[in-house]
Amino acid sequence: MSMYHEPWRLVPNHIRGQGGREIDRFRGIAPALDTSYGSEAWIGSVTRVEHPPTGHPDYGCSEVLLPDGRQMYLYRAIELAPDEILGLEHQARHGRGLGMLIKYLDAQRQYGLQCHPTRAWAKSMWGSPYGKEESWYVLSTRDDTSRPAYILLGFREGVTRQMWEERYYARDLAGLEALCHRIEVHPGETYFVGGGCPHALGEGCFVIEVQEPSDITLGALPVPEVAAAADPDAAALYDRRLLGAYVYSGCSREENFRRWRIPPQCFRQGGWGEESILIGPEQTSYFSFTRLTVRGKEAAPLRNTGFPQIAIVTKGEGRFVYGGGTMPLQQADEVFLPYAVPKLRAEGELEIILCHPEGVRYETPDGERQIGDPL
Repeated sequence: MSMYHEPWRLVPNHIRGQGGREIDRFRGIAPALDTSYGSEAWIGSVTRVEHPPTGHPDYGCSEVLLPDGRQMYLYRAIELAPDEILGLEHQARHGRGLGMLIKYLDAQRQYGLQCHPTRAWAKSMWGSPYGKEESWYVLSTRDDTSRPAYILLGFREGVTRQMWEERYYARDLAGLEALCHRIEVHPGETYFVGGGCPHALGEGCFVIEVQEPSDITLGALPVPEVAAAADPDAAALYDRRLLGAYVYSGCSREENFRRWRIPPQCFRQGGWGEESILIGPEQTSYFSFTRLTVRGKEAAPLRNTGFPQIAIVTKGEGRFVYGGGTMPLQQADEVFLPYAVPKLRAEGELEIILCHPEGVRYETPDGERQIGDPL
């Protein structure tokens, strides 16, 4: 069998930021430690950090272990045989990129309040083909924080652009945070973060983030080098990009939950277990991800979506079985799946998050309607 039709094991990494203890714990690494460079891990990434450290042009890109024993950056491996690895339909949409970016985020301390542009605003202001809609699946929460794990997400009811700008120009970060909903979170919950929605991952949260493949992040206040710049035109452009990126649409707490906290939607099941959509077409057309639960009674067939996938084992042990081979699996394994792995199945007692790029469809059992389409 061609190695381009087999699962590829991804090499774990750590990327920037204060934290990382919960990532290590999840991966079974001891001692699990918080560091100044460990709060993120980018999984199956072919996306570079927007401002990489000097001398590290591929910072943010993931490495992969190929079945023939070679280790290289995933984007270089894809270049070996893109038609066999990605498929033609995927390349027509995304070229040789993946069209998605997956991360672990481990917040020892609260992340800064921020927003990301919609795709239209990103194209207008940065010339980027991607905005940065994203989503969070809560893996666990810390038990030693000063308050229960939380997020800031969405404008409170009645918030206007004028109210936001007053606090922005006053450099009142606490005032800006007070205009957002604060939500206590729990393991197993899923949140969608739409383009233009203010948000911050609070201390104690350990999540899988699935998003558009962009690193455009806009802090609620100017970064120090912009704030200190003497060029008024540069400062005005920064303010325009940032303040224009928000979608000023506040709502009640109840409506905020309806918008952004997404319940799982089971769309197929059998003696092997079930698969549920966590983020799907009802939230965004730009990416999706599902949770596959395998109960060990029989092998769970993975859907051949026609697109590559990223798999993360979140619980249990088992294996992938495919035409001609097997791959042992345990918690925290990260796997890249080329688009056409034959007869791919999962066996054992497993929970797997499967991440998908734009274009993957979820059909009802009769195949007549995509889940998320209007009735």
